[in-house]
Order: sequence, then C-alpha cells, then structure tokens
Amino acid sequence: MEKQEAELIFIPFPIPGHLLATIELVKLILTHGRRRIHTITILHWGLPIFPPSDNDASLQTLAKTESRIRIVTLPELQNPPPMEFFLKAPEYYILEFVKKMVPSVRDAVSTVLSSSRDGSDTARVAGIVLDMFCVPLMDVGNEFHLPSYIFLTCNAGFLCLVKHVQERHRRVKSGFDRSSGEEENIVPGYVTSVPTKVLPLGLLTSEPYDTWVDMTERFHEAKGILVNSSKSIEPNAFSYFESIPVYDYPPVYPVGPILYSNDRSILDPLERDRVMTWLDKQPESSVVFLCFGSLMNLPATQIKEIAQALEIVGCKFLWSIRTDPKDYPSLSEILPDGFLNRVSGLGFVCGWAPQVEILAHKAIGGFLSHCGWNSILESLRFGVPIATWPMFAEQQLNAFTMVKELGLALEMRLDYLLADGEIVKADEIARAVRSLMEGEDVPRRILKEIAGAAKEAVMDGGSSFVAIDRFIDKVVVSAMDCSKSR
Repeated sequence: MEKQEAELIFIPFPIPGHLLATIELVKLILTHGRRRIHTITILHWGLPIFPPSDNDASLQTLAKTESRIRIVTLPELQNPPPMEFFLKAPEYYILEFVKKMVPSVRDAVSTVLSSSRDGSDTARVAGIVLDMFCVPLMDVGNEFHLPSYIFLTCNAGFLCLVKHVQERHRRVKSGFDRSSGEEENIVPGYVTSVPTKVLPLGLLTSEPYDTWVDMTERFHEAKGILVNSSKSIEPNAFSYFESIPVYDYPPVYPVGPILYSNDRSILDPLERDRVMTWLDKQPESSVVFLCFGSLMNLPATQIKEIAQALEIVGCKFLWSIRTDPKDYPSLSEILPDGFLNRVSGLGFVCGWAPQVEILAHKAIGGFLSHCGWNSILESLRFGVPIATWPMFAEQQLNAFTMVKELGLALEMRLDYLLADGEIVKADEIARAVRSLMEGEDVPRRILKEIAGAAKEAVMDGGSSFVAIDRFIDKVVVSAMDCSKSR
C-alpha cells in the first residue's frame, strides 16, 4: 500500500463562521488527498468574548467521524488582553490575543512534530494553515521551518482590498476618511470603484487601521492563500490574482463554495424539526427567510420594526432571532404584543435555525441577510435571492460586491453599521421584502446559473476541485522539503 505523504496543522480563529468553514475545508482536503494527506491536526482555543460550547461540540463530532483528524485544545490564556481593548478596537484585541497564544501554539506544534518524527510511517508535517486573524503565528511556523498558508473565510474581493490597503499605505500612511463617504477607491480586481463608505469600519479609524495594516502586511509571506469562493462567483477578482507573478504575491486558490454540512452538531434537534416541518407545508418560493448571523444581537427596538414590516407586507416568512438569554429568556418578550397570534398562519419565528437546510428548501423565495460571506455563499449555492442589510466587519463590502459589482442581490442598505445605533424603520424594511419577493428586478435566472456553476466548481474536475488538488500537490512537495530541513 502506498504511504501517505503529508500532515498539516490547521489553526482556525475560534468564532463560529470561521471555525465551521475550516472544519468543512479540512474534510475536503482529506477527501481529495486520501492517499497523500495522512493527518490533519486542528489547534483550538477559547475566547472570553464567545462561548466555546457550540464550537467544541462541532470539533468533537468531527474527530469522532474522521480518524485522520486530531483535535488539540490549548490551555486557557491566563492573561488575555483587557476587554476595554475589544470595546475600543475589536481588531486590536483579536491580534493581541493571538500574539499571547504564541507560547501555547509553539508547544503544541513541537509536540505534533515530535509525534510525526516518532511515527512508523513516512508522513511529515508539511505546513500550517492559518486563519487570517492568526497570521502572527507565522512566527511559530518559521521557527520550525514550516511554510504557512492562509485560509481566508472572506471572499476574493476582500483579498483584493487587503492587497490594495497595503499598496495604498506605502503612499498615504493613514486610514480612509469616512466623512468623504462618496470617495471612490480604485481597487484592482473590481470593475466598479469602491466607495469609502462600504469599507470595513476598522479601516476608517486610526487604531484599528494600524492593526489592519500590521495583520495584512504578512499576507505576502504566506506560501499560498486559500479563498472560500469560486471563479464562477468572482471571475474578475480571481483573474486579477492569476495575472500577478508568483514572486510578487502568493498563489491564490479558489476552494469554495465551502458550505457547512448538515451532519454538524445541532443545538436543538426539536427546534430544527419544528422549523423544517413548517417549511414543508409552504408553497414553493413563497417564504422570505430573515436571519442576521450568530454574533450580533439586534436591539429590541429594531426587532419590533422588523415585526411591523412583516405585518405590512403580509407574505409568508421564517424569522430566526438570535438573542442573549440573559436579556430575553423568550422571544415573545421582545416582539410586539400579540404579534405571534396575528401571524400564526403566516410566519414562523424561531431562535437558532439550520440555515443551509432552510436555504436549500423549495419553499424559500428570498433571504433578508446581514451579508456575512458564509450566508451569501449558501444563498448563491441554492439560487436564493438576497436583499442586503450589512451589520459590521466586512459585510458592507460584501453587500456592495453582491449588488454593484456582481449584480446578484437587491439593495436595501449597503453602508449600514449596527454600531451607529440607527434603527431602520418598518416601511423601509417592508419595501425591501416586497421587492425581494414580488419585484421584477430580482436576478433569479442569473442566480440559478450561478447556483449550478457553484455546485460544479467543487465537483470532480471543477475549478475549485482542481485548486484543492493543486494545493495538496504543493503540500506534498513541501513535506519532502520540510523533512530535509529538520
């Protein structure tokens, strides 16, 4: 039997969207590299700002179903950065936290390397795959002569912006000015110019901007960047990276769309069954799905405006509301009085929801979304039209990309920021939902074509399938090089 050649170490950032996408990428690499990849070790740690339970359950399920995956949980950080850092500049807090993890990561990598050397097979650790927020850990890879790769859970357009920020910073040495929000930025890889008002908030204020620069300047040190997208979704962005000589920038691998599989741990199976049973009874393309991610809670005043909008429109809806149980033990406490009774035959309100299953369901006709990239990929994969309501992080850029650059979504808002405290009124939300479900401008035919192309991209012979194989080939060669250098 042919010996398997390489081992990899993955270091994801431990928030749900990043971690779950990493889990699915790990599965894909093991499937593709069945006779070339021996083991993948995932180093995992907790963050004070996010509860670890859901992430831990997903990782343990993964380890039980795949013998070639090892989960190593790192010790809790005893001296995390003060929470004031997070409140002032989340990016700065995150990067400082990761830097403090270096000793634990160094010890874990050393242990993995020792285990690899002592094994009876010929597999050797060939590299470290880092989340974009974990780039300070490249220093650990360098210590052990291990090449570092980056897994970008954002899109290729975001990577274009990252490269542009570095090139601009060499000239300007300062952040972008939000007060001139209509300023147009020429970003290579984009056909349309990008307004300053849709850039991530961290680029618009001094301290987070400096952190962005520190973090993204290390991208060029990577031996490759894996992007959760496909050429069929972002042809211009990937064509741009293909045109760059390899000595000027790392190779970029389109490896998506990577979707969460439905066999991951489910927080509440009974709730899942209630949701899907209700959907099964609804007519095809009749339901609008509303969900705004797992990280940010909308204020009660905004939830009431959404509820009023749904009553104004009167269409069928499925609404997933994530709230902090400490503040609102039950959903009825934050909804308008009598709302659930008035819409009992029209809509369904739930907490957690199995988003992939929902978007794949024939009853779903539209998606009012915060425009997190994972959510966008899921909607594109199943051809579900989106109305954009970005909240934070890079979601404004995602919304702009979908509406203006790709023409694949309807615009409700492009530059909305939850942190500004603005409450979007019911009438505006109602107009967006009505346009999404009834409007003639919804690009349903194009979305259907994109859905087919996205599915083909990850199938045998597809562009993303081939890109993963190219990455594995590079890893195998690195395994031999690393073995010689240690």
